[in-house]
Amino acid sequence: MLPQEIIRKKRDGEELSPEEIRFMIAGLTDESISEGQIAAWAMAVFYQGMELDERVALTEAMRDSGTMLDWSDMPGPALDKHSSGGVGDNVSLMLAPAMAACGAVVPMISGRGLGHTGGTLDKLDSIPGYQTQPDAALFRKVVAEVGCAVIGQTNDLAPADRRLYGIRDVTATVESIDLITASILSKKLAAGLNALVLDVKTGSGAFMATVEDAEDLASSLVSVSKGAGLPTSALITDMNEPLASAAGNAVEVRNAVDFLTGAHRDARLYDVTVSLGGELLALGGLAESFQAGCDLMIGAFASGQAAENFGRMVAALGGPVDFMDLADRYLPEAPVALNVFAEDDGAVAAIDTRALGIAVIELGGGRVTAADTIDHAVGLSKLAGIGANLDQSRPLARIHARDNPAAERAADAVRAAYRLVDPGGEDLGEAAPLLYARVS
Repeated sequence: MLPQEIIRKKRDGEELSPEEIRFMIAGLTDESISEGQIAAWAMAVFYQGMELDERVALTEAMRDSGTMLDWSDMPGPALDKHSSGGVGDNVSLMLAPAMAACGAVVPMISGRGLGHTGGTLDKLDSIPGYQTQPDAALFRKVVAEVGCAVIGQTNDLAPADRRLYGIRDVTATVESIDLITASILSKKLAAGLNALVLDVKTGSGAFMATVEDAEDLASSLVSVSKGAGLPTSALITDMNEPLASAAGNAVEVRNAVDFLTGAHRDARLYDVTVSLGGELLALGGLAESFQAGCDLMIGAFASGQAAENFGRMVAALGGPVDFMDLADRYLPEAPVALNVFAEDDGAVAAIDTRALGIAVIELGGGRVTAADTIDHAVGLSKLAGIGANLDQSRPLARIHARDNPAAERAADAVRAAYRLVDPGGEDLGEAAPLLYARVS
């Protein structure tokens, strides 16, 4: 086969055969096909799209470009979730240990921040000693002993995805639903899962701003994953405000510790975490129904077993053995903490959630370039949610910054991100639903 002929075929809107797709991915993996040719092929896919059979073939070829994990010797089903990304989305930190408490095996392969959204691995890097890139033996050992391990993609897991993503990132083809689908699912399929649930975000802080776009992505992901043999469903959830009342790295880990121990639980975060867990437990055969799965999740949090599992996971992956008791001692703290208040009293009617994510990045809590070093201590906490009544005793947020000028810039950004109205007026409107739809 000739790569230029496959590029031409897709450029002209024709459907590629599985053999042609496997040829392109093999050449991508061993670099026998040039970066320019892969870029041209990706642009052809971007404009012409792919049929379902092509998406499945692409995902499977990328999955097969590296190692396939096998958890068949474990006592429970291997279950995982993937989020399309948002602000204050630290669900994985609570979901994984709670799922393990319910009898699941959770080998969670997570990612770093992308754009304005935070990354689970960047949050976990806030914990001294925690290994987000353990070797395969330690990964398997922790999963076997604790029931869960949240780590990053290993070098031999779907390596085709890393090269293709790098090419997409510099050729304006990131937004292709076909390529997004294959990128997400190739890693999840290679992880050897028995079931997967997808949390597809929509709203001002999501990549998919409209419910319709989120449904398109969810439908693509579910149909391709099921076409590749992995039972999958998706929940479309709201991201018109931060999910947790914190956005950053160490501040979100602190929020997760409070959630797990019961010291403080943001209501929306709790509901989304329980719903995703309930869906996954039912899909994986550990609960008879979604509601039964939710009840199991509620029990895992109430009993303290989820908190215990998180502490054991942290210790097993190199973190402090007493982290859950002494989190404030171990988590980095920014030198400047500043409460930011609205200029006028009122009720929160809307939030530009993406702008809050950008504010965290500008504080140093995210990357502008791939080589940037993250300041894990900075971020936002005590974020007010939609409907909150604010005055000069209740702030919009608390800013954690490296210095005073950075804190003041972030304060201006936070004020600009919030729209307040008269608490008794009609402009407040109705709150968006937390869960828009289920796709299966």
